[in-house]
Amino acid sequence: MMPQREMVDLGSAGARDTAKAVRTGIITALDACEAAIARIEHFDGPVNAVVVRDFDRALAAARHIDKTRQSDDARPFLGVPMTVKESNDVAGLPTTWGMAAFKDLPVEEDAVVVQRLKAAGAVILGKTNAPVALADWQTENPVYGRTLNPYDPARSPGGSSGGAAVALATGLVPLEIGSDIGGSIRIPAHMCGVFGHKPTYGIVPTKGHGFPGTDGIDVPLAVVGPMARNAGDLVAAMDVISGPVTGTGFRLDLPQARHGALKDFRVLMLGELPGVGGDSDTRDALSSLADALSDAGATVSDDTSVLPRLDRMHSNYLKMLNTVITRGAPGAEPIDAHAWMELLDEQMRVTRAWRSAFDDFDIVIAPAFSTPAFPYQTDPNWANRTLIIDGQPQPYGAQLAWAGLATFPGLPATCVPVAKSATGLPIGLQVIGAPYGDRTTLAFAELMETAGLTV
Repeated sequence: MMPQREMVDLGSAGARDTAKAVRTGIITALDACEAAIARIEHFDGPVNAVVVRDFDRALAAARHIDKTRQSDDARPFLGVPMTVKESNDVAGLPTTWGMAAFKDLPVEEDAVVVQRLKAAGAVILGKTNAPVALADWQTENPVYGRTLNPYDPARSPGGSSGGAAVALATGLVPLEIGSDIGGSIRIPAHMCGVFGHKPTYGIVPTKGHGFPGTDGIDVPLAVVGPMARNAGDLVAAMDVISGPVTGTGFRLDLPQARHGALKDFRVLMLGELPGVGGDSDTRDALSSLADALSDAGATVSDDTSVLPRLDRMHSNYLKMLNTVITRGAPGAEPIDAHAWMELLDEQMRVTRAWRSAFDDFDIVIAPAFSTPAFPYQTDPNWANRTLIIDGQPQPYGAQLAWAGLATFPGLPATCVPVAKSATGLPIGLQVIGAPYGDRTTLAFAELMETAGLTV
């Protein structure tokens, strides 16, 4: 162990801090890699987050960085050890989506986001766990087993990027890549007390994050995005992974953040949806944040009259989501082309309505889920599952309403840890922005962090 390593706590340092330590010579890339491997080997056993390990190649990559890098190497993630959700392709590693049938399917090319992270200096240690077909807010599958919430092993860490959130929350790695179609970045971030960003639809390439054995169009509604232990690392990761693939003939030019201080933001607080509300802990977290933002000078409102018809939007989101996730499934009944085109029309109408709402507000803040982390449920049929919200059973699937707020209209949403429940469980809220307003939601999250409004 190098004496200098004591100058930086690699178990709590963020990705940018780790890269800075490598860049300035406080540690080497190999030091950072070896330390992360040691943490995984020591701490991962009880939680089962990092389920695919690629340590030999990671060590070789770290040594190559140390041997070849220049003194002025500006790569943003220079020598940063990280993992990615199992559903992201990494050449030579399995991509199963939690299904045993795909354990031996060859993967010959890195996903685009993985290519970009490696080019930015990141060292990929392996992959983190996800539920079967990425289709649950629990993280368990027959290939890799169950991932446990580090705050309470009887509870879910969220899903489907549950392993990613746990790897961050337990200090195994400082940066992760998840994916989201039904809250799969935001809900695990909320349940494990970390940050996650669901990008505007289409701005981060999803090639290499397809159902095993497929390679075609980008999946409607689905996005790939970063997860981290601080908001600034999300910003840095988005700068690396966003933008079109080479040869498309256009470039991404996201607008800058609308404001640089909390006092300048116009904030709409959304605490309830048709038929779906937050529990008392979640309501308290939302109310406390509203008060804190108001005290900081922000304009805070709960007037939701500017929003589109949320019940109708949710209904159409469910129709589109069900069409997407059942494609190719035995017995699935596909909708006809004209019905699909009508859904696309409705999606565009809703997106325009949201765009208009963001003329009056800069961001909308809402729960990511109605409760903190819930006890694991074993019934595979969602129709038989319930969540207890303030003592009352509610349908499990109703929670899709919170995810659909940003997913159906393709909006950016940054999940920010803001509170703890009465029993000490993390509570995150999603900061939703206008189409292509990723820099605004991310900047707001950074400002919240600076102001001490995160936990």
